[in-house]
Amino acid sequence: MKKIVIIPAYNEQGSILNTIDDIRKNAPEFDYVVINDCSKDDTLKLCRENGIKVLNLPINLGIGGAVQTGYLYAYRKGYDIAVQFDGDGQHDAKFLDMMADTLVKENLDMVIGSRFIDNQGFQSSAIRRFGIRFFTVLLKILFGSRITDATSGMRMCNRRVMELFIKDYPKDYPEPETVARLMRHKYKVKEVPVIMRERQAGVSSISWRKSAYYMMKVSLAIVIERLR
Repeated sequence: MKKIVIIPAYNEQGSILNTIDDIRKNAPEFDYVVINDCSKDDTLKLCRENGIKVLNLPINLGIGGAVQTGYLYAYRKGYDIAVQFDGDGQHDAKFLDMMADTLVKENLDMVIGSRFIDNQGFQSSAIRRFGIRFFTVLLKILFGSRITDATSGMRMCNRRVMELFIKDYPKDYPEPETVARLMRHKYKVKEVPVIMRERQAGVSSISWRKSAYYMMKVSLAIVIERLR
């Protein structure tokens, strides 16, 4: 079974090498590809100098476009499993084998790594935790399923989901909206407990000012998804 890690990266020169090293050491059965989203720093240079497979986007597509590019690559290359994995060092590759076993053995379409099942490790900022809890409630009301970490960027899927995502994928803040989409289509989604870390370097793309916009935009998208 072919498995690949998709790593969207924008200005991750301070953490990208450690991220790849983590995957090589703790998930050696997984291939990996970095989607360089037109970084302004040395992310691309470091990948090329260290023999890391990298797809270099000529313009900045945002997180949604970068991840969708990764799914398209994985699907066309015949991978059975693809996992989104942040390039900032927050995710721990030692959980990837467990996620893959769960996906296959339980015949699931997507497995989400959740910080909030065992409540261990880095739990994010207070404002983000509020937003995450809000999406948990909203998804429960609209779709009847409880997802504790809908914003998690550590998500593994099968080819069926890849095929859906390469046709249509949100541009901004895609994680909660795509969870809603999978629920609407009756795909099998399950969370498993993982431990995450604080980002190793760089600055988060979501500021306090963007948080209110994020909440409104994603909430509206989820409601629209339910009404389709």
